[in-house]
Amino acid sequence: MQLDQIDLEDGYLFHLKIASQHGWLSAAHRIESPNCNPRPAGAALELIGIHGISLPPGQYGGSAIDALFTNTLDPAGHPYFEQIADLEVSAHFLIRRDGELVQFVSTDLRAWHAGLSCWRGREQCNDFSLGIELEGCDNEPYANLQYETLLSLITVLQAQYPSIPPDAIVGHSDIAPGRKT
Repeated sequence: MQLDQIDLEDGYLFHLKIASQHGWLSAAHRIESPNCNPRPAGAALELIGIHGISLPPGQYGGSAIDALFTNTLDPAGHPYFEQIADLEVSAHFLIRRDGELVQFVSTDLRAWHAGLSCWRGREQCNDFSLGIELEGCDNEPYANLQYETLLSLITVLQAQYPSIPPDAIVGHSDIAPGRKT
């Protein structure tokens, strides 16, 4: 199944297309992360995990998130980077403050976004989820453009993967309580 456009309630058309054989969204800026691997055999997508990220913390723009997800973050670039430069993490998607959509991992693969996690008694959420990062932090509102892109993206993902029900779109804190906010 491929979707060329989605009609949202307010009439906004967002042109997105997922190549079903490869799991890449045609409208997204593609930056491939090595931090992924195949999902377990028979694993169906049943969850979308939404995360927040800013690098350095509380700062927006730049290429630090891309560098983190591609294992090229310079530990000397900022004091905080020394703590995280060796992490091997990724998400399927990133929505920048201006609404730009970036894809790091094919939806066919397991991105490393959830870490130690549990959803409805099932551990290892990366096995059956898609990860979406919003550029931002807990103490500031996200931008309206981010919400518009997020709504369009979720609409397309749920159409592409009907195994993801509306009540399985959760924040990172829902799958890692006590560890994430």
